[in-house]
Amino acid sequence: MIRGVQLAADLILGRWYIGIPVGAGALVAITMWARWGVAALRRRSDRLHGVRLALPTLDMMSPTAFEWAVRDLMARDGIAARHVGQRGDKVADVIGRDRGGYVIVAQCKHTTTAAKVGARVIYEVNGTAHPVHGADVAVVVTNGSFTRGARRTADDFRIHLIGREELRRWASGAVSLQGLLGLTTPLRRWQRLRRTPSLLIRHTSTPKRAQR
Repeated sequence: MIRGVQLAADLILGRWYIGIPVGAGALVAITMWARWGVAALRRRSDRLHGVRLALPTLDMMSPTAFEWAVRDLMARDGIAARHVGQRGDKVADVIGRDRGGYVIVAQCKHTTTAAKVGARVIYEVNGTAHPVHGADVAVVVTNGSFTRGARRTADDFRIHLIGREELRRWASGAVSLQGLLGLTTPLRRWQRLRRTPSLLIRHTSTPKRAQR
């Protein structure tokens, strides 16, 4: 296999009149593939543009259906989202990239409305969202609520929480996910370069708590 690649490379490099059209053809193919991807995302967003989900509908879903619903809501908002939730998903159910360049990693917790998501889930998300999945923004989404400890831990790790009220507004179309998370400006390259595995950056106006 390697020998074959070497022979092909020698052939192309040794005969420039072959290399030029081959390279041009590859460039055209890459350009067409990129345009197809953009068009596919636009078609999905257009198809899901009118998606509106009520809390009772979300409550009746299975955990897996809830994950797919979160993916569809992200796609509705113009985010190139894919469902990755399965066994061994390393604490991520949906991963997407929005038009501003932000990689958004969402962990979904479907539960009864009286149940609360605890701090353990926040610790797990913090441990994988950035170092494993390359998140710029980590989000935990639930149709229930969060314990006080979970909220404190999320604040410490700068992880976004979407509880029942936030989910109602988002799913109903009253606000986009970007608006809910405060992703109002495109991600700058230097912002991505300064990311550290142990701390995720919150893109909201909430001030950083003073160090003790």
